[in-house]
Amino acid sequence: MSSQRRSSEAPRGFTIVGGGLGGALMAITLGRDGYDVDLYERRGDPRSGKVDAGRSINLAISVRGIEALRGVGLAEEVLKRAVAMRGRMIHGVSGDVVYQPYGVHPDQAINSVSRKDLNVTLIEAARAMPNVRVHFDHKCVGVDLETGRARFHRGTDGESVETAPGVVIGSDGAFSAVRAAMQRLDRFDYSQSYLAHGYKELSIPPGADGRHRIERNALHIWPRKSFMMIALPNIDGSFTCTLFWAHEGENSAAAVRTDDEVRRFFDRVFPDAVPLMPTLTEDFRNNPNPSLVTIRCRPWHYRDKVVLLGDAAHAVVPFYGQGANCAFEDCPALRDCLRGSPKDLGVAFAEYERRRKRHADALADLAIGNFLEMRDKTGSRVFLMKKKGEKLLHRLLGDAYLPLYSMVSFSTIAYADAVERARRQNRRLGAAAAAVVLLLIVLLLAAA
Repeated sequence: MSSQRRSSEAPRGFTIVGGGLGGALMAITLGRDGYDVDLYERRGDPRSGKVDAGRSINLAISVRGIEALRGVGLAEEVLKRAVAMRGRMIHGVSGDVVYQPYGVHPDQAINSVSRKDLNVTLIEAARAMPNVRVHFDHKCVGVDLETGRARFHRGTDGESVETAPGVVIGSDGAFSAVRAAMQRLDRFDYSQSYLAHGYKELSIPPGADGRHRIERNALHIWPRKSFMMIALPNIDGSFTCTLFWAHEGENSAAAVRTDDEVRRFFDRVFPDAVPLMPTLTEDFRNNPNPSLVTIRCRPWHYRDKVVLLGDAAHAVVPFYGQGANCAFEDCPALRDCLRGSPKDLGVAFAEYERRRKRHADALADLAIGNFLEMRDKTGSRVFLMKKKGEKLLHRLLGDAYLPLYSMVSFSTIAYADAVERARRQNRRLGAAAAAVVLLLIVLLLAAA
């Protein structure tokens, strides 16, 4: 356990609402700093094998998430159960396949991880700590913002449970009950924006030999302009596939309902994937078609009693593969602010929000932009040339030119700072190109 404690007095207790990825990591992080932590989760124990069917989009854990996990000693354990994805494998309608490396260097990769497996790893680490208690089947039904009390409905016996006064951390997802209590405050800013698209989870099982049936170390994309399918590898030889498509209109969830319609649709738009998906119609029929939402809010805290973390503060769509990474980054950021103001949690929470809010907003914009890129542009020759040009510039200029994707996925440069740096780089390149053109014009005129 870390020797750096909150203060010389006994640590105050923290109640964490939401035992998903961010909440579990925050429980471990606080536990290592000597705090008493009670972690409450609405769902049952993930180790029981029960997960929400069709809602487990695989995670792409990158440098940011790995560094946060390394801070609590779990990075190596998580990476043992991950599959490195070193690039995109683009599948055309005609069956042609094009590989696009993610980074300039061969060792640059993002890591495909099962959400359930990662959650289990974090929960087990939290439960192993003597000062962390984990409570499953507890649905938060209210929060007293003035006292830091949380109220729960216990699903196992229907009893009501209320915590002692303390500090509440809301990490209970995009539709947070903790944030809902804060939304009743005067001047609480909140917005939610839904994509016109939802998603359907499907699968590609392992081959007869137990191995992956398509390239293992790649994120596979079937881009089709208004919709797309992706496939992320699992360590058991399977792939978790996700079809992102509109709720209404042509080539949408509303237009494809029966088993025959599903088969005809996939035969037409994903013909090379169909032979790999023997349970296609069953998966399609049994799994839901959830929506995709971006949520922004402010403030992230109420005095020294309540603070938000992860999707409860900043839900993003999954297209940059950074949602979990961003939530993981929240945890050491909040820890550092608590260490900086151990006797005034209101100051600590305000500083945490100041450090993280603009970067979470920048990621929200990046994620929507990357959806359009993956869906509409990855199969384009112009796009491929642009990516090759970015990598060439990086090889020639080194750290003086870093592609935006590399800054987001292969560094810990804060999101908004990465966006601003990319803009500065582009302005310099534009100015340099204009200067070269001007020089050529001058030389041509002089020669004439």
